[in-house]
Amino acid sequence: MEDKMFEQEVKNDIFGFGNLNTTYAEYFSGDSFLKSLVQPEGSVDVAVANVSFAPGTKNNWHVHTDGFQIILATSGKGWAQIDGQPKQTLNPGDVVVFPAGVKHWHGATDDTWFSHLAITKGATKWLAPVKDTEI
Repeated sequence: MEDKMFEQEVKNDIFGFGNLNTTYAEYFSGDSFLKSLVQPEGSVDVAVANVSFAPGTKNNWHVHTDGFQIILATSGKGWAQIDGQPKQTLNPGDVVVFPAGVKHWHGATDDTWFSHLAITKGATKWLAPVKDTEI
């Protein structure tokens, strides 16, 4: 029941659901959907995107080499984890900040949809997929 309710919330998110994320698909464990909201241009040096995750989908471990990432959970239920720390549950309204060089991942719980705004400055260095034994 819960996953169907969250599916509708995520697909009707105020920032838009976006399209199947084929550009970065190799860095996700399942289906994600991307809606670009702001691209770095001129004096604006951050990207803002609404990223939606099907149940069980998470992105690979990654770091932001010359910037940071801020995650603003908007709908559904997700997880985020910094390497070496326990994963944390994310609910709408939760905020997570990943400073430059901090290895981390984020995504949906195993049985629920999830979406978040990602505010990202700088380049992303993609690493290995997250193993179940690591979380």
